[in-house]
Amino acid sequence: MSLVQAGLTLVVAVGALSVVAALLVPRAARPAAVGGGIALCGVAGVVAGTAALAGQGWSVALPGLLPLAGVVLTVDALGGVFLAVVGAVAVAVGIYGVGYARHGLDGRGVQAVLPLFVVAMLLVPAAGSVGTFLVCWELMAVASLLLVLAEHRRRDEVASAARWYAVMTHLGFVAILIGLVVLAARAGNDSFPALRAVAGQLSPGTAGLVFVLTLTGFASKAGIVPLHAWLPRAHPEAPSHVSALMSAAMVTMGVYGIVRVGFDLLGGGPRWWWLLVLVLGAASAVYGILQAAIGTDLKRLLGYSTTENMGLVLIGVGTGGLFAAAGNMVLAGLALTAALLHVINHAAFKTLLFLAAGSVLHATGSRDLDALGGLRTGMPATTAAFGLGALAGSALPPGTAFVSEWLLLQALVHGLSAGGVSTAIVMPLAVATVALTAGLAVATFVKAFGIGFLARPRSAAAAAARESPPSMLAGMAVAGAGCVVLALLPALVLPAVGRVGGLLLGAADPVAAGMLTVRLQGFTGALSPLLVAAAVLVGTVTVAGVLRLVAARRRARVATRLWDCGAGPQSARMEYTATSFAEPLQRVFDNVVRPEQDVDVTHHRESRYLVEAVNYRLRVPDRVEYRFYRPVLGAVRRWGRVGPRLATGSVHRYLGYGFYSLCGVLVLLVVTR
Repeated sequence: MSLVQAGLTLVVAVGALSVVAALLVPRAARPAAVGGGIALCGVAGVVAGTAALAGQGWSVALPGLLPLAGVVLTVDALGGVFLAVVGAVAVAVGIYGVGYARHGLDGRGVQAVLPLFVVAMLLVPAAGSVGTFLVCWELMAVASLLLVLAEHRRRDEVASAARWYAVMTHLGFVAILIGLVVLAARAGNDSFPALRAVAGQLSPGTAGLVFVLTLTGFASKAGIVPLHAWLPRAHPEAPSHVSALMSAAMVTMGVYGIVRVGFDLLGGGPRWWWLLVLVLGAASAVYGILQAAIGTDLKRLLGYSTTENMGLVLIGVGTGGLFAAAGNMVLAGLALTAALLHVINHAAFKTLLFLAAGSVLHATGSRDLDALGGLRTGMPATTAAFGLGALAGSALPPGTAFVSEWLLLQALVHGLSAGGVSTAIVMPLAVATVALTAGLAVATFVKAFGIGFLARPRSAAAAAARESPPSMLAGMAVAGAGCVVLALLPALVLPAVGRVGGLLLGAADPVAAGMLTVRLQGFTGALSPLLVAAAVLVGTVTVAGVLRLVAARRRARVATRLWDCGAGPQSARMEYTATSFAEPLQRVFDNVVRPEQDVDVTHHRESRYLVEAVNYRLRVPDRVEYRFYRPVLGAVRRWGRVGPRLATGSVHRYLGYGFYSLCGVLVLLVVTR
């Protein structure tokens, strides 16, 4: 038995036992039993994925499990990347959930669905046929929807978020279903090898239709603009460990689907396919990080950050497809390697950030950055975890995302001379997009960390916050260790990821990675993350030491407190809030975000010149949602009002509908034949 087979068998067996344990084990022991099972499923997923990346392949057909086509499971190197990603996230979430679930989330329903969700996500990249893939995909979607609804009795917003998520995810499923059915209809069966064999015989129109339909469905799951509307709603309202699973693992299934269908099943495609992917990715990256930079809800901010990072991944995927269509396989492999590495890096730091945000929510009951502050005193471990996650997500050395974004920029910069009008136009814009999002990401996480953790507490709950239970801290420690390893030693995963890109494109490995240095193959470019981290550490220590030495040589001076208009010591009201911190950025991008501001001034009764209170409200609506979805929803409402007029209960009217429909079909047949 291979490690891949053993790992997936253990995933299914332990997942089933965890569901049974959630239903039968007493309430006090339920979180530990389910959390341990999820962590063990994650370990098995990591083992199976690592074995697949090392070259082990595995396939099995179980014709009796599903009607018609049965179940086909096939694991290759591409599937191994996503198996390892989902498994690693599940390990941290399973440990964290032991403590987090003890506060109202230890019911049988939530605890039974959680391992089912993890198992479904691990089976999606292992599916080897259209039928198996669609069943696992829908199981993943339904399980995640039930988990989003877990706290619907506590907040009214949960039901609205779940409705948006249900509609968006199932519309995306319909698009994927139609696209894959069109492709499978041309093949002898629905297995992936049969689809690969028939892909070269498709007409350009049919192949383009399949790609666009599947891209629509998978982009919706990845939270790509303009199909992102569910993500900033569902992620904040779901329990925080579920948010980590959705944001760090589930959205990557959208990327997996695009790569699997576009590069593997369809064998690549014309340039316009990948230009479309690149443009969608660039728009998502800029729009997502801009909304995150201005937002004040901590978990909503992290949700928009997911849209930004999935946009960066699609820039890499689109660039890889564009270069492959032009015949430059070396650059295509480099871009695709950068995209897959960023998937791994994003999973690590977004898991840590959502778990830390859940710790804050657990301690304070608030996600509003304007109401937080001062958390470093009562929650030092959570503060350190969020700070590490913020550094990892900021694309600054020695952050986790730094290496993958450096590789992406190398592919884009070297692609400037690749030739072609479209490449000459798109590559500079893509470079500018990556640079802009990197700068905005730094501002976003400086705001979140500085205002939320380092400033003075702006509420009683923030001032009284205390550290989370040990199991939650242990889950954050696992995610934090992953961030550190990926930041300092990316060579542990980079060669395997590079081979995946090479296998998909039929090219040599684009990156040569040693323990200290990452070098590009065929281009000038090298990076040593460990040496960069050492240089940053030495520089920081040197500057701090010089400043302390200079301060020690100066004579101490006794000074009275500066004049402060009688206001006394500085209070939290005198410090920046998240809203005021983001106000300069809001002004710069005012035409894009179009904020809604309202200022109410209340005067004293005795004099209209004396102000009693000023109430300032700022709301930044999602303009894409406003422009794109508002007209659609309005049309649906109008059609709903027309419905009762059509369905009056009259049998004669219904017979008339049938008669006119039949006549219309007959006329259509006469005209078309």
